[in-house]
Amino acid sequence: MTRLHQHARAKRSLLARYSETLGELALRRQTELAMLAAKSESDLANRAKSAFLGTMSHELRTPLNAIIGFSDLIQKMKPTDKAAAKCADYATYIGEAGRHLLEVISDILDISKIESGTFALNTELCSIVEIIGDSVPVVAKRIEDKRQILEVRLQPGMQRLKVDPRRIRQILINLLSNASKFTPERGRILLLARTNRDGGATVAVVDTGVGMSPEQIAIALTPFGQVQSHLSRTEEGTGLGLPIARGLARQHGGDLYLESEPGAGTSAVLTLPGNGDPKTRKPIPAGGGERRKPRKPSYSSTGRQP
Repeated sequence: MTRLHQHARAKRSLLARYSETLGELALRRQTELAMLAAKSESDLANRAKSAFLGTMSHELRTPLNAIIGFSDLIQKMKPTDKAAAKCADYATYIGEAGRHLLEVISDILDISKIESGTFALNTELCSIVEIIGDSVPVVAKRIEDKRQILEVRLQPGMQRLKVDPRRIRQILINLLSNASKFTPERGRILLLARTNRDGGATVAVVDTGVGMSPEQIAIALTPFGQVQSHLSRTEEGTGLGLPIARGLARQHGGDLYLESEPGAGTSAVLTLPGNGDPKTRKPIPAGGGERRKPRKPSYSSTGRQP
């Protein structure tokens, strides 16, 4: 009987040691996985930091070089110098470079306020149709230079919404600029606007451009994200336009999402809720900003603008 008790105790002791060892192994494995995940996140953060520094270095250096260069030219000019007649042109270049710098800094401040939750809207009852009408001319020259066709289709009788007109205009200009930027010459862009069942509005900008994969959409919606690296990209930009646009849409209680696939163009869809206090509105989930494949729109033979 004593031997049986001793054998049982030894067996329990052995099982306890096995359990303890197994627990230690599991804990060690979990620790290793956590360390690997932390290292991976650190590597991603470092790569994002490097890409951001490369992008911002280019975006800030280029206009600063223009400002310094043309300022030096003006400073060294003599009153009798024939080049003095070009002062007005040089001043124009300096002004354009300065405005570009101001836009870059404003974008950084906007995304910072949006992410910190301190961004404030100045809302009023506005006509979405009128805001669209104010936004299209801003990008009209870019579209015309690339010989692209822009068609605007607006649902009749759209009601006025309580929005910040400046910020909605900022969203639309960004979406139209992106559509033109990433659509080849003679491509097509369609802007649609309609009223939702809740009294809000949906505005979509559809293009026949290069399109994006789901992975590229995720990058494009990340602050400072560039679908093309700062070394190989062919288009200018800080990578803040779409994140700011989505942040502004969500500040209104709406959302912004993208529908795209490579080679099939992109649809950027802005949703705005019906009238009410933006602070009480719940943002519509966007699933990371990606939706289904874009629908290919039908276009008329000529572009129309409001």
